[in-house]
Amino acid sequence: MLNADQWFTEVDDTNASAFALKGRRVHAEQTPFQHIEIYDTERWGYLMVIDGCTMVSTRDNFFYHEMMSHPVLATHPAPRRVLIIGGGDCGTLREVLRHPTVESATQIDIDERVTRLAETYFPELCTSNNDPRATIAFDDGIAYVRDAEPGSLDVIIVDSTDPVGPAEGLFNVPFYANCRRALAADGLFIQQSESPLLHGPIFKAMGAAMREAGFASTTPLFFPQPIYPSGWWSATIACGEAALPSPRLHATADFADTLQYYSPATHQGALAVPPMVTRLLSSD
Repeated sequence: MLNADQWFTEVDDTNASAFALKGRRVHAEQTPFQHIEIYDTERWGYLMVIDGCTMVSTRDNFFYHEMMSHPVLATHPAPRRVLIIGGGDCGTLREVLRHPTVESATQIDIDERVTRLAETYFPELCTSNNDPRATIAFDDGIAYVRDAEPGSLDVIIVDSTDPVGPAEGLFNVPFYANCRRALAADGLFIQQSESPLLHGPIFKAMGAAMREAGFASTTPLFFPQPIYPSGWWSATIACGEAALPSPRLHATADFADTLQYYSPATHQGALAVPPMVTRLLSSD
């Protein structure tokens, strides 16, 4: 919501908290799928808001985009075929295509308007949209995975909004089972898994559903995300092996000077599980 003093505020009634940025709204529209707003903020650049929730800002998007792409791509032994479900702002696609091993990266987002607005307000995130390895389609990601050839993908990245509205179907056992089937034997899956501090039950349930769907193990990783509730976010990597393989420490060496948060050291640190999360995952 926008108040009289030109502050956009995302209110989290469940946790009796709120996050606000000062600025002015420069665009708003209702698409067939969701309500999208763009704000021009004083210190954070542009801000995209979907259904009242902060999605991406100019200033801090690198935390999310780098951590949704480089840890999983650095862990796979040779990622060639990558699918991104969601990710309409194209920032994750840009990071994926920094990896020279990637031969094809397909992005499937149901709402074309997210991408078109990103091209206008976040053009720096869209610099790889015309890469010959990139395919951008506006379709149902759930159906796309269901119809994918078995074993046809090396990495699936689910860069989705919260588990409500259009993204609700991306957080359940049937979807994860289809992803597992579409991946090669050594394939890896990653999905943003909310804030363990504020959304503990969702975080825990997602890992359990991935394992029920046929993934042998799930590994959470943690990173800051200032514009999201609590400022502390997570992603969960699932694989067909009993333990996640060790990362290739030099996977990002060729473009390390373009990165703002990810490094081999921050990758290793992100895998450290805090005691509160260990207790959450072991609780009944």
